[in-house]
Amino acid sequence: QVQLVESGGGLVQPGGSLRLSCAASGGISSINTMGWYRQAPGKQRDLVATISRSGITNYADSVKDRFTISRDNAKNTVYLQMNSLKAEDTAVYYCYYRVITNSFWGQGTQVTVSS
Repeated sequence: QVQLVESGGGLVQPGGSLRLSCAASGGISSINTMGWYRQAPGKQRDLVATISRSGITNYADSVKDRFTISRDNAKNTVYLQMNSLKAEDTAVYYCYYRVITNSFWGQGTQVTVSS
């Protein structure tokens, strides 16, 4: 079993920055993909970015020029650096962890972009 704990969400003005963190614990596999999804009110949960253990990244088109995903394998932690935030980025952001046999989700952290 894997547990995911997110942190770093909050309220920020348009154009500002936030960094989200997600620490994984429990039955960690040596081969895994971690990432972030988000869900705005009234909308489905969508991909933001993912990163493999070897560092291969994938971004949604809406964030690829503004967000950067990274990970620290020694700490089993994934990060999402969010710059030039827009009101449209407001959502609950969920940490994601996937192995061949299963996938896991964090509880989510709220990001609100507003003046």
